[in-house]
Amino acid sequence: MAQGRRLHTRHFGLTLAASPAGRPRLGLAVTKRLGKAVKRNRVRRLLREFFRRHKDRLPPEDLIIMAKKGAAALTYHQVQEELSRVLFTRI
Repeated sequence: MAQGRRLHTRHFGLTLAASPAGRPRLGLAVTKRLGKAVKRNRVRRLLREFFRRHKDRLPPEDLIIMAKKGAAALTYHQVQEELSRVLFTRI
Protein backbone atom coordinates (compact mmCIF):
# COMPACT_ATOMS: atom_id res chain seq x y z
CA MET A 1 0.00 0.00 0.00
CA ALA A 2 1.96 2.98 -1.27
CA GLN A 3 -0.80 5.54 -0.74
CA GLY A 4 -2.27 6.65 2.55
CA ARG A 5 -1.47 8.29 5.85
CA ARG A 6 0.98 6.52 8.12
CA LEU A 7 0.76 6.70 11.89
CA HIS A 8 3.04 5.07 14.43
CA THR A 9 2.80 4.05 18.05
CA ARG A 10 5.24 2.18 20.21
CA HIS A 11 3.77 -1.23 19.33
CA PHE A 12 1.94 -0.62 16.04
CA GLY A 13 2.38 0.94 12.63
CA LEU A 14 -0.85 2.07 10.97
CA THR A 15 -1.70 3.00 7.41
CA LEU A 16 -5.01 4.66 6.49
CA ALA A 17 -6.05 4.81 2.84
CA ALA A 18 -9.26 5.53 0.95
CA SER A 19 -11.54 2.50 0.83
CA PRO A 20 -13.29 1.68 -2.43
CA ALA A 21 -15.90 -0.19 -0.36
CA GLY A 22 -17.09 3.04 1.28
CA ARG A 23 -16.82 1.56 4.78
CA PRO A 24 -13.97 0.89 7.20
CA ARG A 25 -11.98 -2.28 6.49
CA LEU A 26 -9.17 -3.90 8.46
CA GLY A 27 -5.92 -5.48 7.32
CA LEU A 28 -3.41 -7.02 9.72
CA ALA A 29 0.30 -7.79 9.46
CA VAL A 30 1.75 -9.78 12.34
CA THR A 31 5.25 -11.11 11.68
CA LYS A 32 7.00 -14.13 13.11
CA ARG A 33 9.23 -11.79 15.10
CA LEU A 34 6.41 -11.50 17.64
CA GLY A 35 6.69 -15.15 18.60
CA LYS A 36 5.06 -18.46 17.86
CA ALA A 37 1.62 -18.83 16.27
CA VAL A 38 -0.23 -18.71 19.60
CA LYS A 39 1.16 -15.23 20.39
CA ARG A 40 0.65 -13.95 16.85
CA ASN A 41 -2.95 -15.18 16.77
CA ARG A 42 -3.63 -13.54 20.14
CA VAL A 43 -2.40 -10.19 18.77
CA ARG A 44 -4.66 -10.64 15.72
CA ARG A 45 -7.65 -11.39 17.96
CA LEU A 46 -6.99 -8.28 20.08
CA LEU A 47 -6.72 -6.08 16.99
CA ARG A 48 -9.87 -7.53 15.39
CA GLU A 49 -11.76 -6.97 18.64
CA PHE A 50 -10.60 -3.34 18.76
CA PHE A 51 -11.78 -2.86 15.17
CA ARG A 52 -15.13 -4.55 15.86
CA ARG A 53 -15.83 -2.31 18.85
CA HIS A 54 -14.73 0.94 17.18
CA LYS A 55 -15.58 0.57 13.48
CA ASP A 56 -18.57 2.92 13.86
CA ARG A 57 -16.18 5.71 14.92
CA LEU A 58 -13.69 5.10 12.12
CA PRO A 59 -13.86 6.93 8.78
CA PRO A 60 -14.63 4.89 5.63
CA GLU A 61 -10.99 4.02 5.01
CA ASP A 62 -8.85 0.91 4.88
CA LEU A 63 -6.93 0.53 8.13
CA ILE A 64 -3.81 -1.63 8.00
CA ILE A 65 -2.19 -2.38 11.34
CA MET A 66 1.32 -3.80 11.52
CA ALA A 67 2.27 -5.18 14.92
CA LYS A 68 5.76 -4.34 16.17
CA LYS A 69 7.94 -6.14 18.67
CA GLY A 70 6.41 -6.11 22.14
CA ALA A 71 2.79 -6.10 20.97
CA ALA A 72 2.31 -9.71 22.12
CA ALA A 73 2.69 -8.68 25.76
CA LEU A 74 -0.14 -6.12 25.68
CA THR A 75 -3.58 -6.56 27.22
CA TYR A 76 -6.72 -5.56 25.34
CA HIS A 77 -7.02 -2.37 27.38
CA GLN A 78 -3.46 -1.38 26.53
CA VAL A 79 -4.12 -2.02 22.83
CA GLN A 80 -7.32 0.01 23.01
CA GLU A 81 -5.63 2.92 24.76
CA GLU A 82 -2.67 3.01 22.37
CA LEU A 83 -4.72 2.77 19.18
CA SER A 84 -7.50 5.10 20.37
CA ARG A 85 -4.96 7.75 21.27
CA VAL A 86 -3.45 7.79 17.79
CA LEU A 87 -6.60 7.15 15.72
CA PHE A 88 -9.20 9.29 17.41
CA THR A 89 -7.04 12.31 18.15
CA ARG A 90 -5.62 12.54 14.60
CA ILE A 91 -8.57 11.63 12.39
